[in-house]
Amino acid sequence: MSNITIVGAGMMGSALAFPARENGHRVRLTGTHLDREIIAESKRTGKHPKFDKPFPAGVEYFYFEELAEALEGADMVICGVNSFGVDWFMQEVLPHIPDTTPVLSVTKGLVAYDDGTLISYPEYWERSIAPRKMNLNAVGGPCTSYELVAHDQTIVTFCGRDMQTLETLRGLMRTDYYHIHLSTEVMGVESAVALKNAYALGVALAVGLNEKVNGVGCTPHYNSQAAMFYQSVKEIRKLLTYLTGNDRQIDSAAGDMYVTIFGGRTRLIGTLLGRGYGIDEALAELKGVTLESLVIIGRINKAVKKLAQDGKLDAAEFPLLMHMDAIIEGKATSEEIPWERFTN
Repeated sequence: MSNITIVGAGMMGSALAFPARENGHRVRLTGTHLDREIIAESKRTGKHPKFDKPFPAGVEYFYFEELAEALEGADMVICGVNSFGVDWFMQEVLPHIPDTTPVLSVTKGLVAYDDGTLISYPEYWERSIAPRKMNLNAVGGPCTSYELVAHDQTIVTFCGRDMQTLETLRGLMRTDYYHIHLSTEVMGVESAVALKNAYALGVALAVGLNEKVNGVGCTPHYNSQAAMFYQSVKEIRKLLTYLTGNDRQIDSAAGDMYVTIFGGRTRLIGTLLGRGYGIDEALAELKGVTLESLVIIGRINKAVKKLAQDGKLDAAEFPLLMHMDAIIEGKATSEEIPWERFTN
């Protein structure tokens, strides 16, 4: 039995308590300063308020002020915060984790610099905590938290610099329904994860546009969704090739985008924008929902424009990305999607 500490009681971090505990490990689910109600509810009922299924018996729950106790003797730490908590986790949690203890992050996104450089969150942490060297890893691939909790067959990728560490982490977490591929291509895996979050919104625009034309609850139209999926894969492949020198993670991005399109927050915001909602109106409709896709679209769009200015990329090759950003900025609508440009 190993000790696995999860910091961040959001849906994905909490979902990983299921395979971890079902494998017989001691699991300590630790909330951030924003998770007090979730931890209180979990302590009281043994169930996360967003899940239909209770946690496996034996999961332990800690408030953030109990972090030191939760981390004591941890063999693995799972970072369960979203992209808005990246700096917080680095400042408030990483200093308390020994360098030799592997960290596995579920956080999705990329950090953008003014010169157009994009880096993964593990690399951002590595740069920020230098000269300290920690064992930082991440998980990517197609997986929704609620279906993982339901034991739906799931395949993900654990990525990191050291294959031996990844083998150890897989040994701790793998079950008969949670299958884990390993990769040392950290930037490739993390870029695929982030890019699918952005482009899934694009496919959802087609869902909303159909509802705008034919009414909410109408028969779905898949030609337009498939066209957006096709263009998304084209643009993701080009970005992956620029960022990593190859497109080997395009399969991961496509699979991840597929599951994201069928449910969750990105589908909701994309559908509303597709119906013709302005960004403020859509955000008001989804009050309290974390929308990382909007952040990553803005970051990637800004980076591509800068790289295009420097002659490193051609912005004309990313018409869907540019249009999504224009919709978010209130400068375009879903009715103006540049379909014909997707044929170039």
